[in-house]
Amino acid sequence: MRTFKLASLTAAALTLGLLAAAPSMAQTPATTDHKMDHMAPTTKPSESKMAPAKAEATKTELLDINSATSDQLDALPGVGKAYSAAIIKGRPYKGKDELVQKKIVPEKTYDGIKDKIIAKQKS
Repeated sequence: MRTFKLASLTAAALTLGLLAAAPSMAQTPATTDHKMDHMAPTTKPSESKMAPAKAEATKTELLDINSATSDQLDALPGVGKAYSAAIIKGRPYKGKDELVQKKIVPEKTYDGIKDKIIAKQKS
């Protein structure tokens, strides 16, 4: 009886293993049949190459909080005349997160501008 249970469990394990592997074995190789053209991706390869250029442009547009003018700081979302004056008064900053650490701007305001600013250091 014990041998029968062991054999049944082994057979069940092998069956499950084969069932799990079956979908990968059942796939057919890619064809060049034009019937599947409707399933082709809608983005063109040239469009996907454009994304890194946009990302690079965003990085270059970061506003340096150590050298920005009052008007440039005012243009940031959630930053008005009072915050821009406080930012200028608290210069220089080693990192942009010092705006919150030094309690220059509240956390909520910082969350809205952190992707738009940088604190460049003098070399």
